[in-house]
Amino acid sequence: MKKVLYLVCTALMLAVAPSAKAQFVVTDPANLASGIINSANEIVQTSSTVSNVIKNFNEVKKVYDQGKEYYDKLKAINNLVKDARKVQQTVLLVGDVSEMYVQNFGKMMNDPNFTPQELVAIGNGYSALLNESTELLKELKQIITSSSLSLNDKERMDIIDRVYKEVKDYHSLVRYYTNKNISVSYLRAKKKNDAQRVLQLYGTANQKYW
Repeated sequence: MKKVLYLVCTALMLAVAPSAKAQFVVTDPANLASGIINSANEIVQTSSTVSNVIKNFNEVKKVYDQGKEYYDKLKAINNLVKDARKVQQTVLLVGDVSEMYVQNFGKMMNDPNFTPQELVAIGNGYSALLNESTELLKELKQIITSSSLSLNDKERMDIIDRVYKEVKDYHSLVRYYTNKNISVSYLRAKKKNDAQRVLQLYGTANQKYW
């Protein structure tokens, strides 16, 4: 945990212009960001080590609930300069992936249109996508390694921009993955004239995507 905290903290500080230093006095987003990264790592580890799907999800939700305060606090910070905001948004995207996992898979656990085997597969899919997103965050350490101390501001921001774009792509993929899984349930429910149950379970906000 200390290593991750150091990496993220330094990445944030290097990305911020000297004139923005005072913005970190009251609230340190690096500490908040490390909470999300560690929560995501714990969710992935929990997902891969617990075999029973119900016990698995209960443990995952526990980790997410414990880390949610970091996510909410980081989301509330809006006085960062542009460079630091890009790092903040990258971390928040991973937080969103965790949230989509927990909220939607929790509903799928109560969806009779999925078999236990399918739920295991869906849970593994969420875990894999979250893992890939979390691994991308670790790449930010490239801007603080001894071999990259000579990076200029543009080169450093190019790394941050690339990680942000790739994490954003995974965020979109998780949303697509979620909607496709829900669409399977919806189509199965329609065949049983029970589509309303699915609409009540998942809501109608994203119905156009199923």
